[in-house]
Amino acid sequence: MIKKIIISLSLIFTTLLLAAGWYFSSVILQLSVEDCDQEHYVFCGDPSTQNIKFENVSFTSADGLTLPGWYMASIDNNKAILLVHGRGADRTEGMRYAKPLIAAGYNVLAFDMRHPRQNPNIISTMSFHEKKDVSAALDFLEKEKHIKNIGLMGFSMGAATGIIVMAKDKRVKVGVFSGGYANGMDVLAEQAKKLYGLPRYPLMPIVEKFFEWRGDLDADEINPEDYIGQISPRPVYIMHGTADQTVDFSHGQRLYAAAKQPKQFWQAQGGRHTRLWQLDKQKAENSVVEFFDHYLK
Repeated sequence: MIKKIIISLSLIFTTLLLAAGWYFSSVILQLSVEDCDQEHYVFCGDPSTQNIKFENVSFTSADGLTLPGWYMASIDNNKAILLVHGRGADRTEGMRYAKPLIAAGYNVLAFDMRHPRQNPNIISTMSFHEKKDVSAALDFLEKEKHIKNIGLMGFSMGAATGIIVMAKDKRVKVGVFSGGYANGMDVLAEQAKKLYGLPRYPLMPIVEKFFEWRGDLDADEINPEDYIGQISPRPVYIMHGTADQTVDFSHGQRLYAAAKQPKQFWQAQGGRHTRLWQLDKQKAENSVVEFFDHYLK
């Protein structure tokens, strides 16, 4: 009798664990379509709301997705900055930095990575498949705009994706990364603990397996901490707020520690997740422009 009870309880526990693993893998993979958050992104319209001239453009990822963007031309035909947004966001996320970059002489490309707003069947993979989107944007700048000197500024998942792409693609000469995570599964486990009170074990290994299977990905390849050291001697600038509740400040510290020179770190006291512009607009704009000016020759 006791043996049957133990077996029954074990089966129930296993079933619940698998169901929870499936559910939380769905939370990761499936994004909702939401309106632009003006408190977070500040500028929610197209570039004309900032009196910026722009061109509507699009290009295709290696797996056939059409990605829309805004190309904003400046005075230098051979320098451009690629703005890469985070998970759940869109191209408006980086537009706080567009005007000062354009004024400094950089062409700017802000584009939408894959998201259900383009097709409801598109999933989010924490940078694994999104790498193809960043590569397609680099192809556009190189082949359509004939630009060779390219810098990249990424936010949150866009920072993580940008780091991994930059490590492999030398077309990105300079990288600025705001609020990026060091390890994809670490940040997901931290959010599961914070939002749902769930321990990492035994649940997260099950979530990870479902995430890999359903997303057709390798979770070991969404860890920027493993790649950022490969970028040197190209420079990186890590920006991270100490009050970040989405990607803990420790991730910024880990990325900076793993990076090699030349590197720079803004430990923004009181800064929230990718909101350093709101914390100190002048420092945010000036430090980013100065970093690109110094290294993007």
